[in-house]
Amino acid sequence: MPEADLPEIPEPISVPDGDLDDLSATVRRLMDQSSAQADLLDRLSGDPVLPQLALPPSLAPAGGDSPFILAMEGEAYEAELDALTDWVDDLLLPVYGREVTTSTPWCPWWDKHPEAVARLHGLWLAWQQHIDPEAGLAGAAVWHRDHLDHTMAQLRGPSGPFAACTTDPERPSHRLLEGPKPASTPVPKPGGEE
Repeated sequence: MPEADLPEIPEPISVPDGDLDDLSATVRRLMDQSSAQADLLDRLSGDPVLPQLALPPSLAPAGGDSPFILAMEGEAYEAELDALTDWVDDLLLPVYGREVTTSTPWCPWWDKHPEAVARLHGLWLAWQQHIDPEAGLAGAAVWHRDHLDHTMAQLRGPSGPFAACTTDPERPSHRLLEGPKPASTPVPKPGGEE
């Protein structure tokens, strides 16, 4: 093969020592980042490990695992309601209670309103989740935005469960509003089938 057909071999690259140190540091940093990303991918692809949040006994769910309170009965319901009451009385109302007015009623006997118990229990469960360090630094802000504001607006709104209760803190009152009655006739099936 004639020499003219051979590919030309490039001249060796000469890199000043200062640039070589910079290049070496950049390669090391990229390798460290790649390793950290591989570790993160391994953690994300595995089953999540959620740490148990250490709450004061008065604010922790009764009995460990806590399903939705309306699904509980008997002693389990009473224990969960006691723990919820501690949270409402010790944290929620002192911090977020606000003034009681005709447009923002509150019932001192909120635990007698099933809707209020359900909503406050859901709010409490969300609070436990969002104050966990795993929720990140924005956990509390997310709880305020996505849970607290909506729940309090529903409970204390003029058409909420407390609408017939206390509207003047000097004159506490309590009255359960009746919900819709069940239909006395069965709902007809499509096509007139029995």
